[in-house]
Amino acid sequence: MNYDDFLAGKASADPDTGLRMTPSLSAGLRDFQNDITTWALRRGRAAIFAGTGLGKSFMELEWCKVIAAHTGKPALILTPLAVAQQFVAEGDKWGDPVNHVRQQSDILPGINVTNYEKLEHFDLSQIGAIVLDESSILKSYDGKTRTQLIEACRAIPFRLAASATPAPNDFMELGNHAEFLGVMSYTDMLATFFTHDSSETQTWRLRGHAEQPFWRWMCSWA
Repeated sequence: MNYDDFLAGKASADPDTGLRMTPSLSAGLRDFQNDITTWALRRGRAAIFAGTGLGKSFMELEWCKVIAAHTGKPALILTPLAVAQQFVAEGDKWGDPVNHVRQQSDILPGINVTNYEKLEHFDLSQIGAIVLDESSILKSYDGKTRTQLIEACRAIPFRLAASATPAPNDFMELGNHAEFLGVMSYTDMLATFFTHDSSETQTWRLRGHAEQPFWRWMCSWA
């Protein structure tokens, strides 16, 4: 083994855990949406950071439809208040029924959607795939919602986070996304790529020599 091989072996990367073979997707998807959705299906646990107007909802629905068919279990999309009905309308537009649910007994096969505030009313062990719409809800490092989401979804094999505002300059939020997806814990991310920038324990700085490996690692799952 030469030195380059040694360094390559130390690189942080999260292996794909999704579908080895992906089916043909909706003809309504644009080329870039098809590519992103196919990638997310192969990843299994992925983040889609796409700007407003790029069709995240459609990609989320297509991802859910394929995973629900693959696992034989329902998929559940979590959204902010008042957004769930938009997913129902989007599903109608593309011919993919979306069931607006409020508790576990409402869950049907296929795609289901509910608000984050109702999470406690569901048995996530019965869910095959989970989607966090507007996943910047993970922003707060020690927030109750962040911790609840990470713990409740840990055993779900297929996880998707979608946001137009992932805050690329807020490394802590990116760490929360990585932990939700089971890629790397927040604390391990800090230990691997960051150093304290001052005497304040909550102030961290990306190490100069770790900048390229950090973004390469992030691009393996987002």
